[in-house]
Amino acid sequence: MAWYSKTWNWFDGAWHEGNPPIIGPRSHASWLGSTVFDGARVFEGVMPDMDKHCARVNRSAQSIGLKPTMELQGIFDLVREGAKKFSPDTALYVKPMYWGEAEGLSTIVPDPESTKFCLSLFEAPMPVPGGLSVMKSSFRRPTLESMPTDSKAGCLYPNNARVLREAKAKGFDNALVCDALGNVAETGTSNVFMAKDGVVHTPAANGTFLNGITRQRVIQLMRNDGVTVLESTLRYEDFQQADEIFISGNYSKVMPVLKIDDRDLQPGPFYRKARELYWAFAHSA
Repeated sequence: MAWYSKTWNWFDGAWHEGNPPIIGPRSHASWLGSTVFDGARVFEGVMPDMDKHCARVNRSAQSIGLKPTMELQGIFDLVREGAKKFSPDTALYVKPMYWGEAEGLSTIVPDPESTKFCLSLFEAPMPVPGGLSVMKSSFRRPTLESMPTDSKAGCLYPNNARVLREAKAKGFDNALVCDALGNVAETGTSNVFMAKDGVVHTPAANGTFLNGITRQRVIQLMRNDGVTVLESTLRYEDFQQADEIFISGNYSKVMPVLKIDDRDLQPGPFYRKARELYWAFAHSA
């Protein structure tokens, strides 16, 4: 049995099932990391903010010197087409991606004219809110001067993997990651929020982490509902003293954090409000 779930991929003008080989040993991406992707969701018959995810993958490609080959509507239409290959009630992860195939100006630089595109959809159940625990990571987020932090690039994720390995080794599910100045940026997999004294806070998007589409949507929805949401500089100690903590991200959307270090937390009213507002938005779009 394959290690991966049921998958359909659009590549070179046709749909392919499973995990077809699409990158070779001479492909620029396989050894020099010229890959970008985006992650979106189809669940419960809806695909919230799909247009924004399609737009972001094209921006990400341009950020690392690739040439987007797909129009936004073309990606969107392929998502709809691909989703029909699964049962209507199946939750899907949607992954459009670009990569450099050939060398360009030098070995290290990809040739933008060689850019390849693939759209992958696969079964991925929506996580159920549970006992997510976090600690403080010893690793940091890079700055735009050192890595392409303005894109969803594959080269950024080995650092996230270090964060998660460290957290798991210490008995936690995830970790809060700071920027170069020691201010909290995000978790190893998602954007993060906290509430204190009736106000919701989230780290200001300062270029060291991806200003997530779900993050932006949650902020907008909560503000429209009358909640005060502040984007500001936050230290780890602020989260240690928070009334509640929750995360946002494409894969799981909105989830509560129930433990930070050795302190237990409960799913709070702002987390519940954020999740309720997001689900209402998703089903009204």
